[in-house]
Amino acid sequence: MRRGLVHAGAWTLATGAAVTLSWWGVHSVMSGTAYDPPLAVPLATQPLSSSTHRAAPPPERSPSPSVSPSSPSSPPASPSSARPAPPAPPQPRRGAGNEDVKAYSVSGGRVVFGLGATSAELVSATPSAGWRMQVWKQPSWIRVTFTRDGREVSVFCTWHDHPPLVEIVDP
Repeated sequence: MRRGLVHAGAWTLATGAAVTLSWWGVHSVMSGTAYDPPLAVPLATQPLSSSTHRAAPPPERSPSPSVSPSSPSSPPASPSSARPAPPAPPQPRRGAGNEDVKAYSVSGGRVVFGLGATSAELVSATPSAGWRMQVWKQPSWIRVTFTRDGREVSVFCTWHDHPPLVEIVDP
């Protein structure tokens, strides 16, 4: 009987140690994955043309005209009408709801806000390498804080009874 209790106790200790080790291993692997809140929201941008980089010209059409089956009596297009219109000048970046999109770079990362007339929204927040990030959202303010080695850098956006105002606290 005593021998059976010793075996049962050893089995219980071994099983408990195995479960604890497995839980610790899974927990350390899963932290920082899809189960945690996202660290950044991607910002969709349109490439802008500049004076040093020109867009590639459209592919040339073959010189032989083709007739569309739906309109056999229409004349073929002339080569001059096939040229694209010149590109429109870049417009100021606007987000959804016609707000201004402004980026703020700090030592801990980069924060992008969509600033409207009476409110704001967080477009994206991306920590720099080695920094951690935390976001707080309330009805009249947003705070993004980057931390690393006991250092804390915060970007605040407030809009209570005034247009959105962005403040950076970087001691």
